[in-house]
Amino acid sequence: MALQISPDLKFGTDGVRGVANTVLTPEFTLALGRAAARVLEFDRVVVGRDPRRSGSLLEAALCAGMASEGVAVEVLGVIPTPAVAWVAARLGCGGAMISASHNPFADNGIKLFAPGGRKLTDEQEQSLEAELERLPPTAMAGAAVGTVTQGHELDDYIDAVVSSVASTVSGLRVVLDTANGATLHSAPEVLRRLGVELEVINAHPDGFNINEGCGATDPSSLQRAVLAAGADLGLALDGDGDRCVAVDANGVVVDGDQLIAICALDRQASGRLLHNTVVVTVMTNLGFRLAMAERGIRIVETAVGDRYVLDALDAGGFVLGGEQSGHVIFRDLANTGDGILTGVQVLDAMARSGRPLADLAAVMTRYPQRLMNVRVPRRDPVLMERLHHDIAAAQQRLGQRGRVLIRPSGTEPLVRVMVEAATEAEAAEVAETLAEAVARAAESLGTVS
Repeated sequence: MALQISPDLKFGTDGVRGVANTVLTPEFTLALGRAAARVLEFDRVVVGRDPRRSGSLLEAALCAGMASEGVAVEVLGVIPTPAVAWVAARLGCGGAMISASHNPFADNGIKLFAPGGRKLTDEQEQSLEAELERLPPTAMAGAAVGTVTQGHELDDYIDAVVSSVASTVSGLRVVLDTANGATLHSAPEVLRRLGVELEVINAHPDGFNINEGCGATDPSSLQRAVLAAGADLGLALDGDGDRCVAVDANGVVVDGDQLIAICALDRQASGRLLHNTVVVTVMTNLGFRLAMAERGIRIVETAVGDRYVLDALDAGGFVLGGEQSGHVIFRDLANTGDGILTGVQVLDAMARSGRPLADLAAVMTRYPQRLMNVRVPRRDPVLMERLHHDIAAAQQRLGQRGRVLIRPSGTEPLVRVMVEAATEAEAAEVAETLAEAVARAAESLGTVS
């Protein structure tokens, strides 16, 4: 008899997520550990987590599931997601991170890395889902029992990030926001070793306050701290450490698109931007696209999700890509988005140029962007066909100085509407018109309850 697994838990754009101990239960987590050991053929795996309350509970279940299938498990404790991927790549083994990234504390999630620290492909995730459905209640009789031991590779990861900085950044005044998350030990240590004048905020996790009014998804407290300290810049990470956004000396947020633009031009100037190309997603701001075109840098576009960015980087032999949210991949230095690495590469670019962050970020103008979600109970490909005329009319209205993107969510029953325009008012007006068109089209197809 197969295990009964919650139908609400499916792989999304970055692993599985759900309310801990309600949807994402210890029972499911143990089963996922067993399924991962079988499908991904783990013989050794490193496991990390963020400091949210449910992390140790799910860590125990995941490790038990893998060990029951004969896997040697190394527990890394509270550690950033990119550090788990780095250690897995260095050791040539599998990896797992227990984190819901930027979500509130009540949620948790599990990200799996194939041997060598690579994010899973769609096919691997489908195989895992199928294995979960047919997984027997217990491991095979007589199967070898694995081990669970403590790993100690965090210092090696810190050394690698520090060594990625070519310039002298000592003396820069930096405020760091760790989002009460997984980077509370590693990020301050990296920056201190680089010699910056450092102030750290939101680095006191209590199991509940991860991402709460702080970090990359809410840098308002960082903005205030940068202004109060008279700092050169601030760096905000998210709960699991794979995102970074910055704040300049004037308290203005510098998002992922701008950080990628800064690093692209820095690498172009030093001959390190291979094939003169950057990989971004369909959500990347129009201002970024125009700025890169003006400087002769080619753009390769992917679907939303940093794993798709990584696939395109590897397919083309490119070295830089990422997302507006602050997931940035330096492929010659890492195999996943890394918030700490992104932050120090921006410091490196500032030191090399001798210019403040605000000047570097001015390379692109962020076009106003309006995002709206329209809820539909199910995905229907006919729905997108019905919207063709509305999308074309909106794009014609905006011309070359605006952009429309409508796409179904990969994880929720939503259609996402994004409009960029020359003004906030125009972006909002066009987005609202298109959202109404989506709702009408869905209703006409009988997809709205």
